[in-house]
Amino acid sequence: MPRPTRDDEFATFVQNHRTSLLKFACLLTAGDGHQAEDLVQTALTKVYLAWPKLRRSEGELAYARRTLLNSHIDETRRPRWRRERSTPVLPEVAAYEGPDGILGLEHGRFGPDGQRVRVALATLPARMRAVVILRYWLDLSVEDSARMLGCTQGTVKSQAAKGTAKLRDLLTAPSLPTVPGYQTGR
Repeated sequence: MPRPTRDDEFATFVQNHRTSLLKFACLLTAGDGHQAEDLVQTALTKVYLAWPKLRRSEGELAYARRTLLNSHIDETRRPRWRRERSTPVLPEVAAYEGPDGILGLEHGRFGPDGQRVRVALATLPARMRAVVILRYWLDLSVEDSARMLGCTQGTVKSQAAKGTAKLRDLLTAPSLPTVPGYQTGR
């Protein structure tokens, strides 16, 4: 039986894990499906380049998540530079429909209040949002989250506590604050 090629192995990996990577990216971008798609594509490109080394270690998914997280952090550090250009008249845009509905949050893990959760997540700073997502969406341990973020376990614990407290306050408030740059009409 012929041995699968690098491209075949990578294609199988993408088929098996793209949906979970996309959901992770959607949460990191606080619901911006198009930015999430860009992040996943960037991360998968980097994973493909490192694929021969990864196949020996069997840590492909962990590496892909870490690459996705690092790409998101890199993107948030450069707020002035964007590939897109602003225009006064926007083209017609279709709503982003990911797997399991919009981002998989509408009737999934967050129930019918998925939109409120996304808006609340968007109010958190990027690093705090990443901690909350790693700990409570991906169910990673404190140690694994700290390793992925490149910080101490104490930082993960404090950011998780502050993030969940802020989310609790926001989600129990009668109305959510507006988030600059976040579109709620999706």
